[in-house]
Amino acid sequence: MRDLSGILYLVPTPIGNLGDITLRALETLKSVHLIASEDTRKTGVLLKHFEVKSKQISYHKFNERSRVDKILSVLSEGLDVAIVTDAGSPGISDPAQIIVQAAIEGGFTVTALPGATALIPALTASGLATDSFVFHGFLPTKRNLRDKVLKEISTTQHTSVLYESGNKLLQCLRELLEVCGDRQVVVAREISKLFEEYIRGTISELLDRSFVMKGEFVLLISGATSQAESIDDLYMVIDTMLQDGQSKDQIIEYMVQNHALTRNVVYKYLIENKRKNS
Repeated sequence: MRDLSGILYLVPTPIGNLGDITLRALETLKSVHLIASEDTRKTGVLLKHFEVKSKQISYHKFNERSRVDKILSVLSEGLDVAIVTDAGSPGISDPAQIIVQAAIEGGFTVTALPGATALIPALTASGLATDSFVFHGFLPTKRNLRDKVLKEISTTQHTSVLYESGNKLLQCLRELLEVCGDRQVVVAREISKLFEEYIRGTISELLDRSFVMKGEFVLLISGATSQAESIDDLYMVIDTMLQDGQSKDQIIEYMVQNHALTRNVVYKYLIENKRKNS
């Protein structure tokens, strides 16, 4: 017998083709008392297309904390609520976590429907290893947090997956090249849309070519090999070469050829090392 309290549903919406919505998602959206949408206008187009009449309220990153009481109040009346985002599964780099935590703490049932997300199609069609992967979402904007994630990507042997916006993609690739070396990467764009595209190659190859920079991208980075060294290990190699009296040019050439570091990374470390010891 069902609990008298309402259920909080996390309902995925299409990331491109409207045909990707599931029958269960439509049934749920039609049956709930309230749909909390990241963008009511965008979701309104979807609801109109599928003749869904349920009431909407906004629920996005700028008001999600203030919406918690409203949604919990509806649930406490025994009425169901659906959370949807602009596209994809709620909670994957989109709002949902705060209300999910609050609903669980309040003793309400939370049900997540399977469905559309950019992450899994991009991974399975990438050609990179899929048996283990690490999803980082969007890279942090704060420098120290960003550097920490980039360093994790440089050492993990799993495929790494990022989301990135078009206007920041090239900068992200440059940073990955500097920290990880010239790895195999895949850029996926327009997934489930008319101009779906997978761009494959090394980081340097992608930086040398031009492609459409609109929208959001899924960026997949091959894992480090089992023999891969951490950046700290590589700096120790440089320190040893300095102690042996090798020149700056010799060190740069050796590290680029034998350890997949970029010239810029080695040069910057040499300059910082000289500054410390002067």
